[in-house]
Amino acid sequence: MTPPAPTDRAAARPTPDRAIYLASRSPRRQELLRQLGVEFTELRLRSAPGRHRDVVEEALDGEPALHYVERIARAKAATGWKRMLERNLPPRPVLGADTEVILDGIAFGKPVDIDSARTMLARLAGRTHEVATAVALRNDGDTEVAVSVSQVTLRRLDSREIERYLHTGEPFDKAGGYAIQGRAAAFVTRIEGSYSGVMGLPLAETADLLARIGRPVL
Repeated sequence: MTPPAPTDRAAARPTPDRAIYLASRSPRRQELLRQLGVEFTELRLRSAPGRHRDVVEEALDGEPALHYVERIARAKAATGWKRMLERNLPPRPVLGADTEVILDGIAFGKPVDIDSARTMLARLAGRTHEVATAVALRNDGDTEVAVSVSQVTLRRLDSREIERYLHTGEPFDKAGGYAIQGRAAAFVTRIEGSYSGVMGLPLAETADLLARIGRPVL
């Protein structure tokens, strides 16, 4: 009697959903998540000027810069989780992040126009500043958080260099008014810390958060 053909039970099992939601529009964070091999879906939050924003990125009076960056990351993850439930999306962990350039204890934020970008670059030129990125991962009722702080030194810049850089359009929508992965790399003389953290998503810390919830990247 011929025995029945074996069934491939493993092939019949559904593939576990390993994806997460990224509560950020940042193409740099998306690029960095892909570098880790993390599957994700962008979960857009309202952030356009003139509209009600889901997360208001403004420091409270007297709020320390590191407290601010962690609070905003937590708020993005929490708001993303809320939007996921409201839209009846498949439940997945939600990752939020925030990056701030800090000089003399003050978080610079993003330039609102060309004048504010010019002022930021002039203040940063020839000095060492901090770049802090907080990453928050919401999973069910728990939120895991990690903060990366790096030291970045820019060389002295003359006004003509600043003006040429401003007209590339690169400084806008960037914390501190510059993009280290772009042309501003020519300004950076030293980095101590996480290059990916300065870009906007520290990979070691992000991988650690994912491992904590049972989703190691390796």
